[in-house]
Amino acid sequence: MDAQKITSDKLLIFGGVYSNLQALQSLIKQAEKLNIPAENCICTGDIVGYCASPEETIQTFKNWGAKSILGNVEIQLINEALHCGCDFSKGSKCDVLSNIWYPYAQKNISKDSLDFLKTLPEHLHFTWNHLKISTVHGSHANTSEFVFNSTPWHNKQQSFNTTQSDVIIAGHSGLPFYDYQENKYWINPGVIGMPANDGTPKVWYAILEQKEQEITISYHQLDYDFSRAAKLMLQHNLPNSYAQTLSSGIWDNMDILPTKESKLQGQKITLDSLILKSKTNPISIKK
Repeated sequence: MDAQKITSDKLLIFGGVYSNLQALQSLIKQAEKLNIPAENCICTGDIVGYCASPEETIQTFKNWGAKSILGNVEIQLINEALHCGCDFSKGSKCDVLSNIWYPYAQKNISKDSLDFLKTLPEHLHFTWNHLKISTVHGSHANTSEFVFNSTPWHNKQQSFNTTQSDVIIAGHSGLPFYDYQENKYWINPGVIGMPANDGTPKVWYAILEQKEQEITISYHQLDYDFSRAAKLMLQHNLPNSYAQTLSSGIWDNMDILPTKESKLQGQKITLDSLILKSKTNPISIKK
């Protein structure tokens, strides 16, 4: 999937489906409502994760026809690894809980689904409206690297140096944000499989849109049947704390979060639209 050219004037980007079938079904309906074809919907990886429907989620994604790269979970499943590869600190609560949901995911995906995951690339590079865009999971060099808004820019710059891209679309961290310097843009659309620790069960995705001479990046929240998703987790003896997060919008623990992001727990996330006038002109914030 390297060096592709995508010609549509609108892209829907999202991450972390996390085996949350109900969220994926809702996103597909939203894409149809917005007249965005499946081939212009791009996932940053981790189709499989914490929730109760890994097989159904993979098959639904496959039948939809959207694009995705490999998340660390897919890489581990393909390699028949014993853990999720999320880079959780050993002995942390996230690490302990992953020993419940990851084996469940391993046991509940078919050979057909695993074969589909094997077709996904590690990165996706394409040209869109004269912008060079690269999609990564954590960073280009490390699929499991946690990159946040507060992560120093020089860490992000390494992915730009390697890919020579104007835009990096990334996932893994679970939080929506953007960061930019000198006409380089790091965009994380958030994930649809779990809330963003903001006190609401709604989840996040983003849309890149060509409007005349402007390219706009806008962030959106998605409603879905989180009660059903949480109930299914409990029925399958998956971690209760993650099931509660689906309803509360609050993370049970913040092991992976830097101090700045930890302090934002439970606070409403407000992300203004980001307008890229061109590759060379300054950006502006659309209020």
